[in-house]
Amino acid sequence: MSKTRIFSVVGARPQFVKAAIVSQALEKYPDVEHCIVHTGQHYDQNMSDVFFQELGMPAPAFNLHIGGGGHGAMTGRQLEALEKLYLEEKPDVVVVYGDTNSTLAGALAAAKIHIPLAHVEAGLRSFNRMPEEINRVLTDHITDVHFSVTDVSTANLAREGITGDRVEQPGDVMYDCALQMAKVAEQKSKALETFGVEPGKFVLCTVHRAANTDDPKRLRVLMEGLDLLAEKLPVILPLHPRTRQHVDALGFKPKSANFKIVEPIGYIDIVRLERAAGVIVTDSGGVQREAFFHKVPCVTFRDETEWTELVDSGWNTLAPLEDPKAFAELCASRVGTRGDAREHYGNGDAGEKIAATLVKMPQMTFKR
Repeated sequence: MSKTRIFSVVGARPQFVKAAIVSQALEKYPDVEHCIVHTGQHYDQNMSDVFFQELGMPAPAFNLHIGGGGHGAMTGRQLEALEKLYLEEKPDVVVVYGDTNSTLAGALAAAKIHIPLAHVEAGLRSFNRMPEEINRVLTDHITDVHFSVTDVSTANLAREGITGDRVEQPGDVMYDCALQMAKVAEQKSKALETFGVEPGKFVLCTVHRAANTDDPKRLRVLMEGLDLLAEKLPVILPLHPRTRQHVDALGFKPKSANFKIVEPIGYIDIVRLERAAGVIVTDSGGVQREAFFHKVPCVTFRDETEWTELVDSGWNTLAPLEDPKAFAELCASRVGTRGDAREHYGNGDAGEKIAATLVKMPQMTFKR
């Protein structure tokens, strides 16, 4: 009897984390072959290979090496390559994660040739038609099984007519991972020593969204604001090579010696820094939640967020990128604060719940 083949399509850093948890859970099923398909969307070694190693994931069974270029070019090339791969390898189920171009390409390729499709982290909505929002909305409307994270995301799906047994709410696989990796990071990471910072007395920042990295005005406000913030507390900013190019194009040079612009950081070190930061400053949906998991205040430099429950409960604050001084002062004011004592993201067993459904999907009937 042949094994059920489940393909997880990933291409960006947060998706590696999510797929790692699902991969672990699927190992309990001897009749399942789980294959990681890496599109190559994040192709820098520090952005991908090191993550697979640190998360204990098997190496990707397939690597398409498709990264760079505009949204249309990247998505189109990924779609073409994934369809060819699916037709050759015949997976029984395809799983996509989050809201990247890899997510949409992986979903479209599966839906068009009628392979059962699951979306981990379904139902998120910022109600701003940025590229990520377009990817997640389109993916949800061609998906067979939606794994939502919170009551809010489940309600978002219901408003769009996606209900019933098409939707499950297992919780957040990133919470599963945070619980697993916290002790590992404490034991193995030397990140605090490497960067010469003390717990509670530094700022960790991440930036990756095109709305910030590709807009010179917003990017300049961010960099100048962080530079001002570094006069009060050390700031650690890991930069993807593409974002560093944009920063260099601005001609920006930090004035503060405490503004540490560094290469991308491995997952174990990121977790250690997140847990010890006085405040986390980000535009990443994944990092917003990780800040909450580790009970660290967060400032999100976007005009909106999909994770509204974190703003409502006081753990996250939205910050406009309009004035460097105002931005720096807002970030400094959040250091050491705490939100309400609420839990939003399940019980740490989301991966197991997702895996239990994935193995049954080949026998399920879907309306198309």
